[in-house]
Amino acid sequence: MFNLLSKAPSSAKNDILSGLTVALALVPEAVAFAFVANVEPLVGLYAAFIVGLITAIFGGRPGMISGATGALAVVMVSLVLDHGVEYLFATVLLMGILQILAGIFKLGKFIRMVPHPVMLGFVNGLAIVIFLAQLGQFKVPDGMGGQQWMEGQALYIMLGLVALTMAIIHFLPKLTTAVPSSLVAIVTVTAIVIGFDLEARTVLDFLKGMTGNEQATIAGGLPEFHIPMVPFNLETFKIIFPYALILAAIGLIESLLTLTLIDEITETRGQSNKECIGQGAANITCGFFGAMGGCAMIGQSMININSGGRSRLSGITAALMLLVFIIFAAGYIEMIPLAALVGVMFMVVLGTFEWASFKMMKRVPKSDAFVIVLVSGVTVATDLAIAVCVGVIVSALVFAWQHAKHIYTSNYIDEQGSKVYELHGPLFFGSVKNFAELFDVKNDPEDVIIEFKHSRVADHSAIEAIDSLADKYAKAGKQLHLRHLSPDCIQLLHKARDLVEVNVIEDPHYKVASDKLA
Repeated sequence: MFNLLSKAPSSAKNDILSGLTVALALVPEAVAFAFVANVEPLVGLYAAFIVGLITAIFGGRPGMISGATGALAVVMVSLVLDHGVEYLFATVLLMGILQILAGIFKLGKFIRMVPHPVMLGFVNGLAIVIFLAQLGQFKVPDGMGGQQWMEGQALYIMLGLVALTMAIIHFLPKLTTAVPSSLVAIVTVTAIVIGFDLEARTVLDFLKGMTGNEQATIAGGLPEFHIPMVPFNLETFKIIFPYALILAAIGLIESLLTLTLIDEITETRGQSNKECIGQGAANITCGFFGAMGGCAMIGQSMININSGGRSRLSGITAALMLLVFIIFAAGYIEMIPLAALVGVMFMVVLGTFEWASFKMMKRVPKSDAFVIVLVSGVTVATDLAIAVCVGVIVSALVFAWQHAKHIYTSNYIDEQGSKVYELHGPLFFGSVKNFAELFDVKNDPEDVIIEFKHSRVADHSAIEAIDSLADKYAKAGKQLHLRHLSPDCIQLLHKARDLVEVNVIEDPHYKVASDKLA
């Protein structure tokens, strides 16, 4: 429905202008996530700068934008409330170490295990989350410590400016791609608001509303080196380790799924393990410089890709420009209307949501359609990590259930009078019940052969099923042979002999014989 992705080749100009656009969009996001985590705005802004810069230089996916994120902020808030911000910095440091270890041990490859329906659910769910997050910009203080929806002229101005921003982003690329349409939209809408003195909420208004401080500003200096002021003992480790583990997992899942999405969009391939190390290095640095840490941001990454950013220069530019805003240009950035940034994010939502998934629902298996909807819903209701885990588990269970029904035998009597059960389909935990029902122990002859050339013994449950079947034949005074087992299946049976009574032909005491015939 919407063709919002820039097909322009990578160039320094595109990367720099795209980075500038991303930097403008990072400001309110970083402030909002800092507020969610119950820390100062600069703690979030410094995280966006540090994580964005280091992952852009050392990460595994050029063009991907990282910074402070809501997925991590919602986990951090309880730690900050219970133990203070210094424990947060120590946790972020440990989080980074865990992520580097994940990269060293090459755990990033496991992102390949995420099924495509889960990826679609992840993308659609995040698009909905981004959309819902923007609705907060349509609320204003009610004077009693709460917020209420905009009404009257303020609402009409907000909607008009959002619509104008979206129109510029959509139509400008049809005329020229010399500059990112998102950047042009932000500059144009800001100029209109200032030129016509419109009553529109700005970044500064947003900052004041979030902090409750009329003197609030994003202005600051360079982040300073700071060793977390916590006791370095076992008690501290017990406090921060569970948080660090959860944050590391969420950060890597969101980063690697975003990496995979950008791979598909740009038809290139990032390096997942290198990205794990880059994310870890960035978060360790955050821990030492008083920042809240972060991970990949799908919204800002999509803005970057849409605006033509493809190389590491775009991410580096975004991070450095954000620092420039903090140190030198805070006053100008605080003048940007929120409507312009909301319009940019709404276009990100339209470009991120997989609209084709609605048509796919009728063409793919019902189980896949269910997983897409489930992951999308769980992403919105809880968080990304839980949604992905739920999606992978459900997909795995569906896979196991489907394959459990695919096991069957072709039976015949061979020249020696032995009954041969030619097994088809994998033998694993899901199919062992059906496997046991395939055999007629009572009426079978004294010699029975299970032919495995079309099957595989996959796990311990399969070995137990074979052992149980052997017991039944032994009690009936009959002998069971296993034939044409693959080498890895034979090895699996040998390794399990201390745990279960699965036997091979070389040992005369065994009650299951494995005929290693070529």
